[in-house]
Amino acid sequence: SYNNSEGILVSNGIEKISARLNVDNKVSKLVDLGFALSLNRTAIDQVSADNAFSTPMQLVALSPVTPVRDLDGNLYNTPTTTYYNGLLDVEYATRDIIEYRSIANGYLTFNLMDNLKWRNELGFDLYNLKENARYGEKTESGTGVNGYGFANYGQTQNLTTKSYLDFFDNIGDIGISAVLGTEFQYTTVDNAWAEGQEFPLDELKTLASAGLITGASSTLTQYSFLSYFTRVNLDYKAKYLLTISGRIDGSSRFGENNRYGTFPAASLGWVISKEDFLADNSTFSFLKLRTSFGQTGNAGISNFGHLGLYGVGSYNSQSGLFPEQIPNPDLGWETTQQIDAGIDFGFFKNRISGEIDYYVKKTSDLLLEVPVPATSGYSKMMRNVGNVENKGFELIINTNNLSGDLSWTTSFNFSVNKNKVTNLGDQEMIDNGSARYMNIVKVGQPIGVFYGAEYAGVDPANGDALWYINAEDASGNIPDPEATTNYFPDANFVVLGKPTPDVIGALTNTLGFKGIELAFTFQGVTGNSIHLIGDQWMGANGVWYDNQLKSQLASWKNPGDITNIPQARLGWDNGDQSRNSRYLSDGAYIKLRSLSLSYELPRKVTSKIKLDRMRLFIQGQNLLTFSKYEGWDPEVSTDFLNDNITSGCDFYSAPQPRTLVFGINIGL
Repeated sequence: SYNNSEGILVSNGIEKISARLNVDNKVSKLVDLGFALSLNRTAIDQVSADNAFSTPMQLVALSPVTPVRDLDGNLYNTPTTTYYNGLLDVEYATRDIIEYRSIANGYLTFNLMDNLKWRNELGFDLYNLKENARYGEKTESGTGVNGYGFANYGQTQNLTTKSYLDFFDNIGDIGISAVLGTEFQYTTVDNAWAEGQEFPLDELKTLASAGLITGASSTLTQYSFLSYFTRVNLDYKAKYLLTISGRIDGSSRFGENNRYGTFPAASLGWVISKEDFLADNSTFSFLKLRTSFGQTGNAGISNFGHLGLYGVGSYNSQSGLFPEQIPNPDLGWETTQQIDAGIDFGFFKNRISGEIDYYVKKTSDLLLEVPVPATSGYSKMMRNVGNVENKGFELIINTNNLSGDLSWTTSFNFSVNKNKVTNLGDQEMIDNGSARYMNIVKVGQPIGVFYGAEYAGVDPANGDALWYINAEDASGNIPDPEATTNYFPDANFVVLGKPTPDVIGALTNTLGFKGIELAFTFQGVTGNSIHLIGDQWMGANGVWYDNQLKSQLASWKNPGDITNIPQARLGWDNGDQSRNSRYLSDGAYIKLRSLSLSYELPRKVTSKIKLDRMRLFIQGQNLLTFSKYEGWDPEVSTDFLNDNITSGCDFYSAPQPRTLVFGINIGL
């Protein structure tokens, strides 16, 4: 397959070429073997991350009345433009990434008995990355050094093996299947990087032309997982169902005292519609009760968080070591236990079907970087600390509304989730947000809640920004919730909102008539907020930083004015501190996520042109958005801020593209 897409941002795009081969062979009655090979090449024209003046998204920060070029055709830059002009990176810089990925998987199965198989699998995933960047002398990176460039080469090797016995049989009315096996994963990540400057010409792109190599580095890291697993499925007359499973997982990422974790699971099911008392029921086509309990582990951390590490540095051309990380031999698995109860149903010959689920999920021993006393010589360490609870409800309903020449089906799904941190060990809160970011972890609140000053609007008398003081008494209550201040440091921080939605839902309708099919999906969320970090500069009521939003025109101007925008004060802060609710926006939305219209030619037409089938179609994605969100797109993800705490942040983040695709499917 081949795909070449130009991005919605200038100088951004991607090209993909891929191929796949599958081979299966039954060598004999006793032996089966197979092989699969996948080859991929991806070329990326990359732009800078969100948090950079050179990213095309930050062009909106420049004054719209600034000419793009001077009379000689050269791009303007500072001081004519307020900030660095990102278009210079478009014309005088390149940053190309080439990725090669080869995935090979093979299996060898021994049919030991009619109902017993021994399957062995071996897989190898090889990923290579080559990145070359070159910034001309007019760019931000190349100014004053006669051009700048770097080269980055990386390789990831991932070896996986699996071996297991698979047994299945029927003993009277009892069906039984069982699996017992082990698997192993070993990953190596190798990287080398170098940079240079002082290029004689901008047209020379490689580091071989650099007059001065200013830095170079290489890293090598490895990690592994070893697992043992088993599963047993039992059923009686396909009515009473029981599954029991268990895993023992070990990871090199954890300390020697807690390297392995045990994770059991069990489920029960009862297909009520197979009972005699519902055999002739015209209402229930299918009815099943089920419940389950399971435990899983999370090892999504850095490879050596449990070790005491030294960093490498140099001084006066002499290398040396310095303490960098506190050891934690007790670092272990983050564990999640979940209890689920549900009903699967079908009514009126399954014209109405669906699922109802309720779950309680409790995560303990959270893997978090927590602050440590500065007297230790360190600022933080990786620890298992705290518990989080999730409770939720999920509903899926599918209906077959019309059948025949005119058909119409509907699918609706709806989920509600409540998240709460229940324990953080000896702490009540983890706050690493500094003065700009608001996500924290706080006992009794959802993980990653926004925490800052509560904006109280504008003083009508003088145009000052106001904040609620929110001073607590000895009992933790706020006796005077209406008290305000115009001095930001006097405002006590409180929980202002959360980045995770309460409700997620989607509705899909599919209509068909004599080969014509129309399908569309609406999807939405509600209950979440988004931190507009860029508005600290774009919505700063004229302080000077950036091109200002249209909303700032409504700023306070005269005594008695009633507005939510403080007085514009060139060069003076007036309500533009990032950690306050002024820069939180409602993240709820409803989107026309997809719409497709297609026509399949009748068989009598395609047969005349020697085709089995032909289908013409048009598809659209993200065609409409209904939202009160103040930014560009409520589905945002600032690329430099995503982690297990920080989310729901918008910092000049690119919106999702609206796309239209036209195509023809042909069957020979």
